[in-house]
Amino acid sequence: MFREEAAKLTGAMVRVIGNFDIAEEVVQDSLLAALEKWPEQGIPDRPGAWLMTTARRRAIDLLRRDQRYAEKVALLERSALPADAPEVDDRLRLIFTCCHPALAQEAQVALTLRAVAGFTTREIAAAFLVSERTMAQRIVRAKRKIVEANIPYRMPQGAELVPRVDAVLAVLYLMFNEGYLSRGPDVAARRDLAQDALWLASLTARLLPDQPEVLGLVALMKLHLARARARFDAAGEMVLLPEQDRSLWDEAAIAEAVEVLRRAAGMNMPGPYQLQAAIAAVHSEARSWVATDWAQIVVLYDALLRLSDTPVVRLNRAVALSHVRGPQVALGEVNDLAISLGGYHLFHATRAELLEELGETALARESRLRALELCQNPAERSLLMRKLGS
Repeated sequence: MFREEAAKLTGAMVRVIGNFDIAEEVVQDSLLAALEKWPEQGIPDRPGAWLMTTARRRAIDLLRRDQRYAEKVALLERSALPADAPEVDDRLRLIFTCCHPALAQEAQVALTLRAVAGFTTREIAAAFLVSERTMAQRIVRAKRKIVEANIPYRMPQGAELVPRVDAVLAVLYLMFNEGYLSRGPDVAARRDLAQDALWLASLTARLLPDQPEVLGLVALMKLHLARARARFDAAGEMVLLPEQDRSLWDEAAIAEAVEVLRRAAGMNMPGPYQLQAAIAAVHSEARSWVATDWAQIVVLYDALLRLSDTPVVRLNRAVALSHVRGPQVALGEVNDLAISLGGYHLFHATRAELLEELGETALARESRLRALELCQNPAERSLLMRKLGS
């Protein structure tokens, strides 16, 4: 209930009041009131309407103390807000406001988690490995920037829409990746964070059903989470794809994700998220590691490079290429990325695997040690140490 209603309430309040701080305060107060009263009175038939009414009353009480908001009080007193849950467009406006390109990406993520997903400052700080104080300052600066830059609380229109959708998807994908495999040293993964990212992406897809890249990101997240149970063993050690027990994969979720991807493909507007999801689908539908269609994966990576030519995409393509043309060819392509990816642990880990296949054990060990120096994730570090000890 909290996850579903918080964004609706916050969006509606920001629309009318134009102030993130007051909107968040009245939403939190209304949710607290529900926690206090519903156990005694029972959950209302229309909980969204109850929360909206409570938030509206609290907003009027707060704004009456400040003459600057006399006009907003009048709007609220005339019941400008619906008694029931507000329009879904309010949530979408909120997401696009939080992901405005005038804000730094770290601020976009923090505001989205706070205002749309309902995370506390402490939860956001823990997810991104900074102090609560640092995260609170980051959120305050982002809200101030919205006011100072006069960022409008509205849906982008026309030519503005596609680049702004890209910003929203980039934030959601960053959030998902942090939950799926953490960059920090404390936890290997935060599945709750990854699932919240999928929830937000699914919400965006419901509100923008004609945007195939949104559907592509939803399919990509679903495919990864469908295989999540097999990624770690009982001791918490990471299990790589070739050794995973595929009976643990969620076949129903995989089928659902593939259907979402088909819907996106039917719009004939291919994009990077759709292609990444297609690559994940090839892996997910393979009955075994040996049965993986690597040639098809290379073709998909070639298409992805035409749309998003980044060093990481080239690194991943080289891994696929090693299964089609052999480790020597793949190593040549990986070595070409040394300057751009020298500080990326997976570059060195990939290079170590290819060198080992070619019998260059000393060089492989050297690359693996460098990967270990650069890696913070505890599960990945443990895997690298096991390989170094073998």
